[in-house]
Amino acid sequence: MSMNNLSYNDQGGPDSAVEVGQETTPTSSTTGAAFGLFSTDFKKNDDLKEMLESNKESMKLEAMKRIVGLIAKGKNASELFPAVVKNVASKNLELKKLVYVYLVRYAEEQQDLALLSISTFQRALKDSNQLIRASALRVLSSVRVPIIVPIMMLAIKEAATDLSPYVRKTAAHAIQKLYSLDPDQKEHLIDVIEKLLRDKSTLVAGSVVMAFEEVCPDRIDLIHKNFRKLCNLLVDVEEWGQVVIINMLTRYARTQFTSPWKGDAIFEGSMAHAFYDSDEERKAHSNSEPYIMDPDHRLLLRSTKPLLQSRNTAVVMSVAQLYWHLAPKHEVSIVTKSLVRLLRSHREVQYIVLQNIATMSIQKKSMFEPYMKSFYVRSTDATHIKILKLEILTNLANEANISTILREFQTYVKSQDKVFAAATVQAIGRCATNITEVTDTCLNGLVLLLSNRDETVVAESVVVIKKLLQTQPTQHSDIIKHMAKLFDNITVPMARASILWLIGEYCEHVPKIAPDVLRKMAKSFTTEEDIVKLQIVNLAAKLYLTNSKQTKLLTQYILNLGKYDQNYDIRDRTRFIRQLIVPNEKSGALAKYARRILLAPKPAPVLESAFKDRDRFQLGTLSHTLNAKAVGYLELSDWQTVAPDQSVRNVEVVEQSKEWVPSSAKESVKSGDKFYSDEEGDEGSPCNSTEDGKSTSSSEASTSETESEEESSSQSGSGSEESEESSSHSHSDSSKKKKLQQKKTKNKGSDSDEEDDCAKVGVSSPTHSSEDSSSSSSDDGTSHSESDSGGHQEKWSKAKPKRWCKKQKMRSRCWIWMTSPLIHGYPQSPVCSLQACCQIWMGSLCPVPLLLYR
Repeated sequence: MSMNNLSYNDQGGPDSAVEVGQETTPTSSTTGAAFGLFSTDFKKNDDLKEMLESNKESMKLEAMKRIVGLIAKGKNASELFPAVVKNVASKNLELKKLVYVYLVRYAEEQQDLALLSISTFQRALKDSNQLIRASALRVLSSVRVPIIVPIMMLAIKEAATDLSPYVRKTAAHAIQKLYSLDPDQKEHLIDVIEKLLRDKSTLVAGSVVMAFEEVCPDRIDLIHKNFRKLCNLLVDVEEWGQVVIINMLTRYARTQFTSPWKGDAIFEGSMAHAFYDSDEERKAHSNSEPYIMDPDHRLLLRSTKPLLQSRNTAVVMSVAQLYWHLAPKHEVSIVTKSLVRLLRSHREVQYIVLQNIATMSIQKKSMFEPYMKSFYVRSTDATHIKILKLEILTNLANEANISTILREFQTYVKSQDKVFAAATVQAIGRCATNITEVTDTCLNGLVLLLSNRDETVVAESVVVIKKLLQTQPTQHSDIIKHMAKLFDNITVPMARASILWLIGEYCEHVPKIAPDVLRKMAKSFTTEEDIVKLQIVNLAAKLYLTNSKQTKLLTQYILNLGKYDQNYDIRDRTRFIRQLIVPNEKSGALAKYARRILLAPKPAPVLESAFKDRDRFQLGTLSHTLNAKAVGYLELSDWQTVAPDQSVRNVEVVEQSKEWVPSSAKESVKSGDKFYSDEEGDEGSPCNSTEDGKSTSSSEASTSETESEEESSSQSGSGSEESEESSSHSHSDSSKKKKLQQKKTKNKGSDSDEEDDCAKVGVSSPTHSSEDSSSSSSDDGTSHSESDSGGHQEKWSKAKPKRWCKKQKMRSRCWIWMTSPLIHGYPQSPVCSLQACCQIWMGSLCPVPLLLYR
């Protein structure tokens, strides 16, 4: 019983919850020990309940961690639901998150208790923490009770307008849950989806497209305005969102663009004619109109191409199927390397990728021929992987590489995997059928395989030889004789039935062997399988029509045995054959045509790939994998014969709001003046544009005065330099002393000089109060308002940032340096009354140093 209890606990039985954070309580009674498998332990999880009901947050948090651990292991923790729900209103964020995780798991099972917490969830929807808001919406949408549908609808609408993209993403997930609960809300949900589709966040894009696919996949009109945005955001969306968006855009493109696969379509890049083109070919080229791809079609292909380098195999597969279904034929080969790269992944990924490659290789062999060695079978591959690689190698076979592929097949036939060896024999038969140059070689090789020890290989060889002989029966009578001699050694029913069919079909080519084979079959008729019995009856009927003297009695004997067989199919076939070939008074009109019915020439079978008909499904889908239409599969529509209107995807550009300019600056700005001269305007400046496209400037009088001062100072400076150069060397010592004295005086009076220089160009001193700065700015011709500049200048006076102004010879430049806002804790803004344009910066925040030129 201990072993039974152990296995039961491993399977998640009632005692399984004891494994985490609990101590087992030994049972004293022998009855409980003997029947512990069926007894109910009422003290189970009591310690977790006590921890959840304690007053300490740490104990509750530890209990929730253990409960979530139980859920992660697949254990049943539903009986703790009442104790957990009590903590849903906890103020501890970590505890509340874990409670929400638990409620999402069990809210659907415990609906009555979950309804008691609806008010708590509604309050949590307005919590300041975005994680709490999203978790509350997730739990609320998990309570699948029709009564709260209006509450869920209201919560989804509010969450769709939330400032947090994470909450909006959760709202997109909740749309699908609400739609499955109440499909009548479809119209309201479509409005929410339309609003979320306009969202520019990459976090929301994948989720809302998934909701679109679930709720209203036929509403293509919702995608028109968002098509280009989705294409541009595709690279930055999360991986699983990329898969959903790519699949949706594939369906959208089929309904909005024309086919690039038209037989007479000529691309603009391939219009150059060859030198030796005939006149007729040139006329045909001139008459055919070149195919011009829609710009949005090209945008989609260009946006998805970088995703071929994605680490997620699903994304690469989605891009591959998009190119397969949408790209021009000469561009499809772009995806080949990426698909071959995926073959290095896990076997589950290999299986899906190889299935899609097998479908693609049927229509376009040239894509994968350079990578044929990547499909060679390895000894470590699973059987289903080996068979898929074998399928692809068979599809890639042609006259150039058939010798290499047949050498590989010779090795595969010797494999210990019987299923794989039998599949290899079928592949050899397909190669012999498709490539006539190697038909005889393959047939001789298959005949040698008839002496193989493996019965499965022998049986499959017989079946394949039978199909090959139907193409050239007269030339291979020796092979039929050889197979008849090996008949006694072959035990597989399908192989025995194939040999009997061959002997009966071509009995005229082996007239001596066929009656003897029928004699042997008459002896063992009752012990054969049903499929073999049917072929024995057919062989007897054919020999009766072609050689009735030797086989008349044998045929009647076999027909009598079949008349009383246990299988009703054999009984029916026997009665039909008797009435058809044995003449009597009751024979119908069909007796005259017995030879034409039974010995009519049969067409040779065509050996085709099992993946030939899978191209009707979209690549990468479950329906393609199963080769059957799965639930929820959306078929790709045909290409449009006439391209729809492209303007439906045009988005109206909303004019940007005008930049705020203080009223004082508006008064001082004149339309005819420019902040820079013509030469400087050509060089560019950070403040050289306004609403009318002209630079702002101060009054003409102030600018002319400052320019005249600069010109006079520059002229005086140049004159002094010339005089110094013309002076004698005897005065050099005195000039050096004067310069040293000037430097000392500059260092001592740096503060006063700085204030004077700043006053000249209109910059207030750091130590000045707001009143002084406003008055000085007004004296210089600027028009700062006291209300706009006072508050900023008070902050500047408190922080006392380092600022200086420096003059050069030709132009005066003002460097305004501000201390970082991260240090002083408040935003800084430049205070410069050099020109009226600088006043625009007074109302904005400028956290970086500003360099202004005049």
